[in-house]
Amino acid sequence: MRRRDTARDRPIRSDDLFDEASTAKATIDERGIVTGWNEGARRLLGHPDSAVVGRPASRLLADGAAGDLPGLLEPLTRWSGELTLRHRDGRPLRVGLLAHHRRTADGGAEWLLVSPLDRTGPTTADDELVRAAFAQGPCTMAVFDARLHVRWVNTYMEGVVGLGQAQVRGLRVSDVVPDTRGAEIERMMRLVLDTGLPQYLSLPPEHGKAAWSISLAPLLGDDDGRALGVVLSGHDTTTRYEAQRRLARLNEAGVLIGSTLDIVRTAQELTDVAAPEFADFAVVDLLPEIHPGGAEPPPGPVPGTVVLRRVAARSALEGTPEMVVALGDLAVYSEHSPAAECLAAGRGVLVTVVPETTARWERDDPARAAKVREFGFHSTIAVPLLARGTTLGVAAFARHRRPEPFEADDLLLAEEITARAAVCIDNAHRYTRQRAAALTLQRSLLPQALPPHPAVQTAGRYLPAGSRAGVGGDWFDVIPLSSARVALVVGDVVGHGFQASAAMGRLRTAVRTLADVELPPDELLTHLDDLVNRLSAETEDEPGAEAPTAADIGATCLYAVYDPVSRRCTLARAGHPPPVLTRPDGTAEYLDLPSGPPLGLGSLPFESREVELAEGSLLSLYTNGLIQVPDRDVDDAVDTLRTVLSRPTESLEDLCDAVLSTLVPRRPADDVALLVARTRALDASQVATWDLPAEPAVVARARKNATDQLIAWGLDEAVFTTELVVSELVTNAIRHAQAPIQLRLIHDRDLICEVSDGSSTAPHLRRARVFDEGGRGLLLVAQLARRWGTRHGPTGKTIWAEQALPDPAG
Repeated sequence: MRRRDTARDRPIRSDDLFDEASTAKATIDERGIVTGWNEGARRLLGHPDSAVVGRPASRLLADGAAGDLPGLLEPLTRWSGELTLRHRDGRPLRVGLLAHHRRTADGGAEWLLVSPLDRTGPTTADDELVRAAFAQGPCTMAVFDARLHVRWVNTYMEGVVGLGQAQVRGLRVSDVVPDTRGAEIERMMRLVLDTGLPQYLSLPPEHGKAAWSISLAPLLGDDDGRALGVVLSGHDTTTRYEAQRRLARLNEAGVLIGSTLDIVRTAQELTDVAAPEFADFAVVDLLPEIHPGGAEPPPGPVPGTVVLRRVAARSALEGTPEMVVALGDLAVYSEHSPAAECLAAGRGVLVTVVPETTARWERDDPARAAKVREFGFHSTIAVPLLARGTTLGVAAFARHRRPEPFEADDLLLAEEITARAAVCIDNAHRYTRQRAAALTLQRSLLPQALPPHPAVQTAGRYLPAGSRAGVGGDWFDVIPLSSARVALVVGDVVGHGFQASAAMGRLRTAVRTLADVELPPDELLTHLDDLVNRLSAETEDEPGAEAPTAADIGATCLYAVYDPVSRRCTLARAGHPPPVLTRPDGTAEYLDLPSGPPLGLGSLPFESREVELAEGSLLSLYTNGLIQVPDRDVDDAVDTLRTVLSRPTESLEDLCDAVLSTLVPRRPADDVALLVARTRALDASQVATWDLPAEPAVVARARKNATDQLIAWGLDEAVFTTELVVSELVTNAIRHAQAPIQLRLIHDRDLICEVSDGSSTAPHLRRARVFDEGGRGLLLVAQLARRWGTRHGPTGKTIWAEQALPDPAG
């Protein structure tokens, strides 16, 4: 069937086709006054416009017909029906009207009434119009009889199937389209004949074919309603189908890309979204700077030859055989390559691979050109990864299995997906840089190595959070104190990031300072609580800062002091988990300590508890990140920790590893700090103590006792210095303090001399003048001893001096 084109025979003027007077039209305002009257209305009722316009429309109604008038003032949008009107010559005239309620240009409203002047019935000319409409209609159409044989197809259907009317007449759909699509259409046509109901079918594109929307309707007889056949109407929906697929792919990209803050995983998610649905092969190459902890990428386009690192790839083929560059390797792209061209232009590039293109690539990169030939690449897209005006790398997509090349719309889709991925990769890069910086700060504030100490053997671990929360403020420390004692501390600052790390550093420094003053654990926590409150006030005074709460800038802390001479340990905690004590027989228990409020609440007291520890006891301090793990019951974690710590082990390092591997997931949600300490005890033979009366004559006896003890210990070289220190300290105690006075010597790695008295007055150094008879004692002690200091107790004070002893091995 061929469509006649009458436009080629003669020109058609619109004046020949349209006659405005063939339709009667009138407008009536909201008050019922006629505001418009055309020539068609004059022909219908005989009234000229001068006799009607400006007068009530009700005058045009025949007697007794007022009830048929639609309510002009009612909120209707359209009305259709018949009214009896009065002709100019007086006769009544039954007229079919269609009335529209519409808005006028000035914001008012009116009714538009229309009525055709020619209401003739169907004619032979109508039949010709129907035949022409079917044959030349703007959609594919076909008519099938009750046996589903083709009876008639229109011009568009002939173009779709590539066959004429005579060639398909008498065939079935499955004969004309012998694949799954034809079989599915025929199945639906049978359903139309069986049910008498229309059916609808959407056919996605297959093997390069178009997508179709098919409508099937029954053709029923006029008399008995029997199904005479089926009419098929189809619309090519390829454009809409592809648009929907692009939107779906964009939505998929928005969901799948950027699920983590990992650069490599985000790049891999981009290739997974692209291949094999969009491209047969997809890769992501990033600039060498883009890696965890890498530098800031360069701003703007990157011209010329570029060096990129392959971080992700995906192929429709098993094993990604198209790859020339292995994951993690660097590759050089010449300025004529698609990757370099898109980076220089700052926008996506679509390249159709032709022999000339391959020949040019052959000169610059023979290995890549060989892969292009081997797999038959015919179309590629390269899109720069851009974010915040900086260049991150390139995403490349290629087709070699599917025959259809990339089009302009595909380039837009690739740019949109890549732009979303670029933002995610940039966020991941910035996050990893900030996290690396925070980790560096955190680790610089933590002890680089735990110092050896005669009182305890220690080991510790710090594990940063692996989630998006960032580095936190957990810390631990081992602080040497006077008289061979040691302080063990572990704490946790609320929050994550640089602020938490900085606050941790300030608190750790404060703890070391307060420990050096020899404060008891409960008093130390009180001073630390005051410091946190001052930090809160400083934060509140910062411009633009919101009023902080204790939970925002607070912290928890556990502080313990162990004395190897008495084997007693004094502990206090501020809102921190209790420590675990593992006794030498392997039994492990949580020490029942007064909980104390978290630091930063203020006005609430802290209490300490003293426990005696057998030599070889294990004290384990930790932060709550060790036991508070998502999806795990805290009570189970507490029991597991106690079980692990009760297992016998010689190496404390191995014990720390066992605790973390058992309790902490691979990527913990919070920071974890762990400190374990195995206690030692000084033998009674290493300590000598004398109670002294407050008499000047006792100074000589004290010197002799000290000398005899040093000789017994084999420390002859230390006798002279020790005699001077003992003489000065005992003399000061007799002159300026009060009873009871006690002298104690402790021999371990160093020699410690202590003099205790009943006074709370702290001594201080002062510079003696030339003719002064005193005032040089403490100055002499400070010059003779390596360290010296004062600590206060419940009944007085102790002045101590520490001397270094020569290494026995050397």
